[in-house]
Amino acid sequence: MGMTIAEKILARHAGRKKVIPGEYILAKVDLSFANDITAPLAIKEFQKLNKPIFSRTKIALVPDHFTPNKDIRSAHQVKIVREFADKFRIRNYFSQGEVGIEHALLPEKGLIKPGDLVIGADSHTCTHGALGAFATGMGSTDIAFSWLSGKCWIRVPSSIKFIYRGRLKRWVTAKDIILFTIGDIGVDGALYKVMEFTGPVIDDMDMDGRFTLCNMAIEAGGKAGIINPDDKTLEYLKGKLKSDEIRKLKKKMAEIRSDADARYSQIREYNLSDLQPVVACPHLPSNIKLVSELNKVKIDQAVIGSCTNGRIQDLRLAAKVLKGKKVHKNVRLLIFPVTPQVYYQAMKEGLIEIFLKAGGVISPPTCGPCLGGHMGVLAEGEVAIATTNRNFRGRMGHPDSRVYLSNPAVAAASAIKGRIAHPEEL
Repeated sequence: MGMTIAEKILARHAGRKKVIPGEYILAKVDLSFANDITAPLAIKEFQKLNKPIFSRTKIALVPDHFTPNKDIRSAHQVKIVREFADKFRIRNYFSQGEVGIEHALLPEKGLIKPGDLVIGADSHTCTHGALGAFATGMGSTDIAFSWLSGKCWIRVPSSIKFIYRGRLKRWVTAKDIILFTIGDIGVDGALYKVMEFTGPVIDDMDMDGRFTLCNMAIEAGGKAGIINPDDKTLEYLKGKLKSDEIRKLKKKMAEIRSDADARYSQIREYNLSDLQPVVACPHLPSNIKLVSELNKVKIDQAVIGSCTNGRIQDLRLAAKVLKGKKVHKNVRLLIFPVTPQVYYQAMKEGLIEIFLKAGGVISPPTCGPCLGGHMGVLAEGEVAIATTNRNFRGRMGHPDSRVYLSNPAVAAASAIKGRIAHPEEL
């Protein structure tokens, strides 16, 4: 019996020939990271040990959640992280001028590659599975242990294989696919499972879309989301990894991919040819409806960005809808490029000008309102449509506010109309 890609990665990092779902293993990590909210907790625990870190290059610290510092407390959090990075000369500490949202910045910097085991003190660490890595979120104590030992304990999860077929309609994106999937299986439908995304639709999907798909595996309860690496993965890594690293990866690609006879806890197959853009309604990502069913829902704010949908393809899609249009007078449109590099590329392509002329506000790369942090928090009774990943009660501000989740084109169209709208209405 063969192994899934997740099992292969975990077995190799545990120094084993094979692992079985349900067993506990101690595995070596390739990258362990945390942010300005979670790192101080890990640092506090680590400092009790009075020991050195296991590696200067396999730890990353990314103060992205409340930066630029929104208040004294957040400034103190970042100070703790900065001083820790300075003390141990951690190479991958990213300060404000170069910081981006961690789940976009770390792949952009070439710190994650196919076959890696990556842990992060953030639930959306599963994003990095788009590169063919086993990536999962852990608590700050687990992260502290990894900084000491270079290892982590993990219970081997079983995998669900998702096969997507068909030809996508215009305006249907990876965001719609993952929302549709979560709507089908529920927010606990992949509880402590690996969501392995496969099929012709995935083969055709660009890397930005793959990151979006894996990003929201946690919203179905998944331990990880993962995609078998291919030529598109290697193309993305060109310029990020050294040429000899790319060549080595190409040679061992078959070793990283799932075996044809791998065992799965479930196999779910979908034909997406009839899929329309969908929106997740309050207060669960699984509460999906067609855009056309929600055209009477007025909005106060539209947010385009986050680790889910703030990449260059997302901004291009939003700009396509917004070009030559004006944001509704009662709507705040907020744009969050996910990294400085994406921000710069958007400037070069004229996308920032399109957003500004439409009446949008451009933020520096930060998590911002996604977690109700800053730069777009909702007041009581306000309604937002957002390309973020969660719409739990109070997620973006007041407990009596409401958040709808969509793809960037729908969010942009809604900003123009002042209500939830399909791009085709424009």
